[in-house]
Amino acid sequence: MAPSIFLHVFFYMAHFSFADSTILYNGFREATRLILDGAAVVKPSGALRLTDNSQNVVGHAFFPDAVKMFDKSSPSYPNASSFSTTFVFAIEPSSLGQGGHGLAFTLAPSTKFDGAESGHYLGLFNPVNDGNPSNHIIAVEFDTVNGHGEGRNSRGNHIGININGGSSVSSSPASSSYYIDDEIWREIQIDSGDKFAVWIEYDALSRILNVTIGFLELKPEKPLISYPIDLTSVVKDQMFVGFAASTGIETSSHYILGWSFAVNAPARQLWYSRLPDGPKEQNLSSSSNNLQLKVVLAVSTIVAILGIVFLTFLFIRMKKTENLEDWERDCPHRFNYKDLYTATNGFNDSEQIGIGGFGSVYKGKLRSTGAEIAVKRVKRNSSQGMKEFAAEIESLGRLRHKNLVNLQGWCKKKNDLLIVYDYIPNGSLHSLLYTPKQSLVLKWEQRFNILTGIAAGLLYLHEDWEQVVIHRDVKPSNVLIDADMNARLSDFGLSRQYDHDEISHTTRVVGTIGYIPPELFRMGKASKSADVFAYGVLLLEVACGRKPLGSNQFILVDWVMEWYERGDILYVADSKLDSIYKVEEMEMVLQLGLLCTHWKLEARPSMRQVMRFLNGEDPLPAFDAWASSQSILEPTSRLTMNDRSSALSIGLISSASINVGR
Repeated sequence: MAPSIFLHVFFYMAHFSFADSTILYNGFREATRLILDGAAVVKPSGALRLTDNSQNVVGHAFFPDAVKMFDKSSPSYPNASSFSTTFVFAIEPSSLGQGGHGLAFTLAPSTKFDGAESGHYLGLFNPVNDGNPSNHIIAVEFDTVNGHGEGRNSRGNHIGININGGSSVSSSPASSSYYIDDEIWREIQIDSGDKFAVWIEYDALSRILNVTIGFLELKPEKPLISYPIDLTSVVKDQMFVGFAASTGIETSSHYILGWSFAVNAPARQLWYSRLPDGPKEQNLSSSSNNLQLKVVLAVSTIVAILGIVFLTFLFIRMKKTENLEDWERDCPHRFNYKDLYTATNGFNDSEQIGIGGFGSVYKGKLRSTGAEIAVKRVKRNSSQGMKEFAAEIESLGRLRHKNLVNLQGWCKKKNDLLIVYDYIPNGSLHSLLYTPKQSLVLKWEQRFNILTGIAAGLLYLHEDWEQVVIHRDVKPSNVLIDADMNARLSDFGLSRQYDHDEISHTTRVVGTIGYIPPELFRMGKASKSADVFAYGVLLLEVACGRKPLGSNQFILVDWVMEWYERGDILYVADSKLDSIYKVEEMEMVLQLGLLCTHWKLEARPSMRQVMRFLNGEDPLPAFDAWASSQSILEPTSRLTMNDRSSALSIGLISSASINVGR
């Protein structure tokens, strides 16, 4: 689902459990506690049939326990609580085009509807109480007959929101509601006998009631109806939820095949594969001995197979002639857009695990393999967005290292640029350093292991792969931590690559302020040494638990250098460690951070030397050996905060590639 006002409801998940206000039926075979009334029955298949094809009948099915609609612990209190429901229904008319009258999802103060009539009143109202505010009834109707309050009936195919009566305060035709994306459109006829999924969501904070309808599994991005209403004066403290349906002279069989409901939380996902068959499937099964039907099915199957063969041949031929760019030919698996749409639940807000200037990242699960994935949805609002997309695909496509995020594939469809990675469960190093969950503080052993892993990944990029890859945006938010607390370098949107025997010709100033070396502002040329500088800042950041830039012109590198010159470098160690660390390792990491951030790029070590220092294979050079004749603290040898700010005008300075929590 695209970002919407219902985002507030997902926020509630952090505050409410599912225990008291959740209903879930994947079929109704075991639903012995439902209150059934009138023509409503549960079929042996597990389908809940509200009415059959009899004339002028009513059927009710309600959950037996009332739900509390005013909760003092709810963020919306004293207003009515948010709620969410999803269900699957099917309506089969007695004859083509002659069905009636429809069904309604209902919230009511009682499960008894004394005097309620069939037909347009749907078994909820009658001519006397129709429209009376004392009813306190909300109904979302799926109406197959028009003509309420009029002289004659006509065929209907619309969905409406009804408050206390049979007339809709807001409605829309169902036939034009279902768009999967810009290219796919399928018409909905609600009394076709097909199964349709419905999502009804009320956000108490924004006071919007959304109604969405579609085919199974693929929820449309936009609701069919989005109606502003405050339900506080409509609902009572205790309400019953369920369904009502009725027939008139025109008749239909009305079925509910699965149902989920929740208050102050999103309704749980239905298991579509477990739902009972709808009336269309049942009718096909019961008439399987009909010879004429067998012939029709056989012919249809042959035609369908021939059609599939023809379309497959056409698709392959089109693929061969498709004008692909070079990076598209050389890159890994290209995913089908529908598969990624389904995996992320339609890019639903509830699946979003990160957001940044480039776009958003969503957690997903591939239906074909069950594998968890992370899908980056890149904004394509400029040529730069496309360049970064192509750069990341091209750079990561063939790279394979245990300390790099594994790229599974990509998808390019109109304005959607999608990159698919392995899902990394522990989020970013930035989030673990600055916003740890449940007050979790990274231990020194974990920090040292992470720093070593990042160095190993950069060494692979700089020296061990077939080409040189400059990452150009090394920082904690671009380091992901896997389940074993190992580092995975990610986000290669700004990276560049060139042959080992060449010199980098990169001239644009890119990166994140605080991690960009001084020479990049002076000369505009990036090299492997620029990554070493950023890694040095990251070393200090992890050891000190402080960001590279702060208020009052605080610069982390200068601060650590000052305490080093005072002979008390351990003063800068992160206080959250409570001095629990190996002193020689902490001193080595801090001094290595200063060495990597030396103002002279030629004085910085290579990543291979960095690995030897971290592994204890070589000692760090003495301070005087690498400080040269000019201190990093002297004004002529470093950028001031004003210098750093003015440098923003030199070129592109990116924000963090993705926020905390990726």
